[in-house]
This record gives sequence, structure tokens and C-alpha cells, in this order.
Amino acid sequence: MVSALLFDLDGTLLHSDPLHRRVFAEILAPSGRVVDDAFYAAHIHGRHNLETFAALLPGEDAAWWDVEKEARFRRLLAQEGATPLPGLTTLLDRAAAAGLPVAVATNAAQENAEAMLEAIGLRARFEVVVCADQVAAPKPAPDVYLTAARRLGADPARALAFEDSPSGLAAARAAGCTVVGLATGLSPETLRAKGATHVITDYTDPGLDVLLGITRGAHA
Repeated sequence: MVSALLFDLDGTLLHSDPLHRRVFAEILAPSGRVVDDAFYAAHIHGRHNLETFAALLPGEDAAWWDVEKEARFRRLLAQEGATPLPGLTTLLDRAAAAGLPVAVATNAAQENAEAMLEAIGLRARFEVVVCADQVAAPKPAPDVYLTAARRLGADPARALAFEDSPSGLAAARAAGCTVVGLATGLSPETLRAKGATHVITDYTDPGLDVLLGITRGAHA
């Protein structure tokens, strides 16, 4: 029996990677780096900003760039808006009807997490939101998942964790969760190679029925 649904945020609840990529491209352009899809996937996707900036802008203040980058991202998000991934709202309805608790476990800073959840109109659906700045270590450490499960009163070994990045997959596996990979940025083959037990394109995938143990239409 599934104990909880634990969700990453960027690329898992919404397609935010294109906005992040544009901001990184703007910041890194003066250094001569071209942030295309391949560069983003190899050097940025799923990594914490402090690690990213330390590697890509050596000698500069990674902490300052972390704050600056996220401020630019929030401005762009406010300008362009966002929508939840297909099927997400229905999945949350089904989980609520089945009494299945849900939480967000993300490497995003709290201000960003709040902004993204508000942008897709789902902030009120998540009582528990655990961010990297609230735990000892960000993903790929399991802290955000273990903390989210604890706050829900759920057994992480019986939780489904939804992820889209290598570091997130590693974190969820280290927490003992069953890991569902979202193929929003990486191929299904890559997600499986990085630790996903199951792979879906979005939350309309009928394969979720077996994983959840609840049936479609099981909500008011």
C-alpha cells in the first residue's frame, strides 16, 4: 500500500526548465558559454546553484549568483506564467479522495517553490513543502525526501517519489522510495539508467493506476 506521493518541483510539477535555461544563458553569456539543451542537461540540470556556479564561474561569488539567478527566474516566471503538467490536478484529486498524503521535496529555495506553486495554482494542495534550504544537504542527499515523509507521517519505503533529474533520482532512491521518472527533460532510457523504477511522460499515464492502487474516477 502506497503511503504518500512525494513530488519534485522543477520539471516534475511544471515545465520550468526552459525558464531556468534562459536565465542561465543570460548569466553565462559574458563568459562565452552557450547554454543550449545539451549544455544545460550536462552541467546544470538537477544540480544545486552553488555547485553549478562554483564550477562554471570559478573565482566569482557563487552565493551571490545563486540569489541573483533565482530572482531573475521569479521575474521571468511572473511575466510568462506556467501551467501544471497534464494530469497533475486529477492525480491530486484522486490522492485526496483516497486519503493519500502528498508533499513537495525540492532543491529549490523556499521563495522559488512558493512562486512556482502559486503560478500553477496548486499551492493550497500541498500542506508539506520541503526545500533544500530547510535541510542539512540538498539532493542527491535524501534529506528533502526523508523530511517530507516524516512530516506526513509516512513510511518513505512505501512512498512514490516523482523525479526528473539524476540528482533527484539518486536522492529518492537513497531515501528508500519507489522512484517514478518524468520524461520531461531526459529520455526514458536515461531516467532508468539513473535509477527510475518506472517512467512516465506525464500524469495521464494509465500505468500510474497500478502503482497507486487506486482507480480512475475514485474522486468526487
